[in-house]
Order: sequence, then C-alpha cells, then structure tokens
Amino acid sequence: MLLVIDVGNTNMVFGIYEDDAPLRTFRLMTDVNRTSDEIGLLTFTYFQRLGLDPNAVEAVVIASVVPHVMYSLTSAILKYFGKAPLIVGEDIDPALPYGVNGDERLGADRAVACVSAIEKYGTPLIVLDFGTATTVDAIDENGAYIGGCITAGVRISTEVLFHKASMLPRVEIAMPPTVLGTSTVGQIQAGAVMGYVGSIEYLVRRTKLEMKCSSSIKVVATGGLARLISEHTDVIDLLDPQLILDGLRLLYKRWRSL
Repeated sequence: MLLVIDVGNTNMVFGIYEDDAPLRTFRLMTDVNRTSDEIGLLTFTYFQRLGLDPNAVEAVVIASVVPHVMYSLTSAILKYFGKAPLIVGEDIDPALPYGVNGDERLGADRAVACVSAIEKYGTPLIVLDFGTATTVDAIDENGAYIGGCITAGVRISTEVLFHKASMLPRVEIAMPPTVLGTSTVGQIQAGAVMGYVGSIEYLVRRTKLEMKCSSSIKVVATGGLARLISEHTDVIDLLDPQLILDGLRLLYKRWRSL
C-alpha cells in the first residue's frame, strides 16, 4: 500500500493506493501549529475508519509547498507509520523537462501536476490548478514546460473583499443565476465567481495563442474549485481531481525502477 500526500496552503490531501489503484482519499486542514502527534493520530484514525490497515503502508511520498509544516508531518509519518517519507524535490526528482531559460523551477505541486498530466493525457497541454492560488502551466508538443502564470484563487479574493470592505459580508463561493444581482450577496458572488470564470477563459485563450502549437491543446483542471469552474466554461477539456495524487504515485514507481 502506498500513501501519497499533497501539502497545499489550505489543505493536506492524502491518497491511498493499492497495486496502482486508488483506494481512498481524505483531507486535513494545513495547520503549522499542529503537532506531529495530532497529525499522526488524525491520519491513523482516518485509516481505521476507512477500514484500512495503517501497518500495510509500504511507502509514503510527499509533495509540499508549505515548509513550516514539514517537520511535524514527517515526524508523524515516522512515528505512526514507521516509514521515512520520500519528499519530492529532495528524494525524488519530478524530472520535468524545461524549455525556458534560467534556473528557476516550479514548486513541487505544479511540477507533479505537469508530469502527471503529460503521462495521462499527452501533449501539448495546459494545466490549471485551482487551489489557494490558481496556476496556469503550459506544456509544449515535446513535453517541456514553457511558462505559466499565477493569480489569487477565488476564495482569497472574496476573503480580502470581506476583510477590507467593512460593510460587505463573507459569502459562499457559488455561481449565481445572473450577473445582475439584486442582493449584496448575489452581487459579490456574480463579481467573484463569474468574473473569475471570465479571467480563466482569457488566460487560457491567451496561453494557447502564445504556445503557437500546430496540434490541438488540451486543457486539464485540478484543485478544490476545479469542478465549480469547469461546469461554467467550455475552455476546460478535462477535470481530474486526482491529478497530483496520481502524479505522486507515478513518480514513486519511476523512483523504484531506478
């Protein structure tokens, strides 16, 4: 059994695989104040509630963009699962080819998502990750990363609005029926969600123009809000909530074969 963990700014997503088949997933809030015992006990409890044996875990692979939680998380894995986790970027190289100048490299989550998308869907493609931040990554026909962009996620945008505009309420992230809202909540939702969909459509169209590919470019979306956005636009071809988790499984298989 393989345990993979995608550590994001908002959530840690755990995926459990058996013989390459996904068994279950669960999430814990990313909290830098949690102790290793808290993380370990929560994870152990999830395994038991899902009817899985924690002792059957043979390896653990982690991709993280939150350095401050890693000491507690790795300590928890060591203490409660008896395994030293493999860390993407330290123990495992994503081996994503780069077609851009400079030494700067993608964060672990984006690199894993790109490698996973290339393996699952071929090239050329655009990978959208709707997390705390929203990222757009472009992969050319040769499977090389050629650039991307980062923008604030829709939740961050609405939270900033709530905190900075004292008269405006915090609202649920949902698509309203019309852009012309008749209540403050509806108007905020229209501006936030419809405006966000519009910005994604523009970014995808502009990215395709700049890629100048001769063949059709697939657009793959993952992340917490990917389903909501994909339901209201036709620029997204594929919705894959498992993209990063599957990528971690793939990287582990490649690492074992070395």
